[in-house]
Amino acid sequence: MKHSDPQGPVSFMANVGRLPHKGLPVVIEADAAQRAALAAEHELLSVEKYRAELLVAPWKRNGVKVSGRVEADITQACIVTLDPVQAHIDEEVEALFLPEASKLGRQGFEGGGEILLDAEGPDSPETFSGDTIDVGALAEQFFGLAIDPYPRKQGVSIEAVDDTGSEENEFQQKLRSLLGKS
Repeated sequence: MKHSDPQGPVSFMANVGRLPHKGLPVVIEADAAQRAALAAEHELLSVEKYRAELLVAPWKRNGVKVSGRVEADITQACIVTLDPVQAHIDEEVEALFLPEASKLGRQGFEGGGEILLDAEGPDSPETFSGDTIDVGALAEQFFGLAIDPYPRKQGVSIEAVDDTGSEENEFQQKLRSLLGKS
């Protein structure tokens, strides 16, 4: 991903200094310009729809939990034919944040300087400074991770287009016979 702009196309700074007990709902609906910027940023042909529904809520003593979903309709180029391939993204968003000065953030969850990670559990908390978190950028990260890195048009396989395999196989057989190996 290219990051020429410090703020992404769907940047949304949430003030976490005084969060309501029930949390702060955030809805990000990308307009045409933002969708075009998302497509360029993530090397897509187009983004037809992008919507993130998040809840920014207090977590533990002074941490923040961001949870929700990001949904999008995108068009990518098939890696075999370069034809357009439509895809729908529906990705769960969940992240924890701690202030940089937080004792938990400095010492880890167990207080001994180590953070125990559960592969199936949530990621370890990230730190933030000040009283805002860019929840739009967070949703965009989850969007980016959900994009298929190798989109293929239905019914198309790489082998169907790769015609060098048989020539290479013949070459390898001749080489083996010259070297006296079977």
